[in-house]
Amino acid sequence: MTEAPRNPALDEIAFFLGVWEMTLSNADFLPDPGQTAVGRAEFGLLEEGSLVVMRQFIDPDAPAAARWVIGRDDCRPEYTVLYADARGVSRVYRMSLEEDVWRVWRDDPAFSQRFEAQVAEDRRTMSGTWEKRSAGGDWEHDFDIDFVRLNADGAGT
Repeated sequence: MTEAPRNPALDEIAFFLGVWEMTLSNADFLPDPGQTAVGRAEFGLLEEGSLVVMRQFIDPDAPAAARWVIGRDDCRPEYTVLYADARGVSRVYRMSLEEDVWRVWRDDPAFSQRFEAQVAEDRRTMSGTWEKRSAGGDWEHDFDIDFVRLNADGAGT
């Protein structure tokens, strides 16, 4: 069993902790629009449970392709996410979890993004979509992503 966060401001996202299979689909950046990419996301505790870290892996034998550090001011309902990836991109997002809807977003005049996922009642699957907007243009679909919790042995639920 994964240890719970020591920071009470993170209690509502404690179910993230563990290993998830993630499947990307409907992505223009994949070689074939009908193709899917399967990887994994590992959520763990950082700084003795003060923060949550997510590491996303595409290649199981390579370092994480992206890292998120998630924290929250205990007086505010929203989380802050620091994001960095193997491309050298780093961003700051806001995040919320309300009524089984996980949202992540950033509003930047040059490039904005938003993500919304439905979290299953049993907290074992999450299914969502990323959208993007460049320089005040219209929102465009970026890609879909599904998460399925894996057992400790790496097998599905």
